Amino acid sequence: MGVISEIAGFLVRTVGGLFFWAVILRFLLQLARADFYNPISQSLVRITNPVLKPLRRVIPGLLGLDMASLVLAVAVKFITLLALVFIAGIGNPNLVLLLLWSLLGCVVTILNIYYLAMLATIILSWVAAGSYHPAVVLIHQIAEPMLAPFRRLLPAMGGIDFSPMLAFIVIYVVQILLRAAASAVGLNAQFAMGMLFLGI
Repeated sequence: MGVISEIAGFLVRTVGGLFFWAVILRFLLQLARADFYNPISQSLVRITNPVLKPLRRVIPGLLGLDMASLVLAVAVKFITLLALVFIAGIGNPNLVLLLLWSLLGCVVTILNIYYLAMLATIILSWVAAGSYHPAVVLIHQIAEPMLAPFRRLLPAMGGIDFSPMLAFIVIYVVQILLRAAASAVGLNAQFAMGMLFLGI
């Protein structure tokens, strides 16, 4: 790969990956009914609105889910992967596999965001309990939809909340199932679980 191709690939991965993460976070904030007056939320809205607002006119929500954000996330991932394939000089890419990669990328990224958010809430409960910093508030709001069902199943015992542990176990099991599904359709599962975590 030449220098120009390497630079182009880096720029596509960086810009595409950052915008992809912004769209996924926008979807999760909407799902969590998070505070959209939070300055971080406002930044995500400003970044994603130019593309998302027109898309919402043709793609309505479904069962409380912001389907336009999900479709946009898959599209961004697909376009990023397609651009990287062309930069690498690979002719006649398999568009179906690229679409599967894109769908897998969305699911893996959502799982990892939940994982990181829950891990952050545990750490913050030790070092920044009661903090109202915008980032801390947003992390708690993102993690809550994942933790709430497990809190109902496993209430706090002795003042200790074990629900994150159960949530971590479920996420790990889902990741195993995703690796199996990826292998079944011919995707390199290790690459998918590693690189798609970075939003590539």
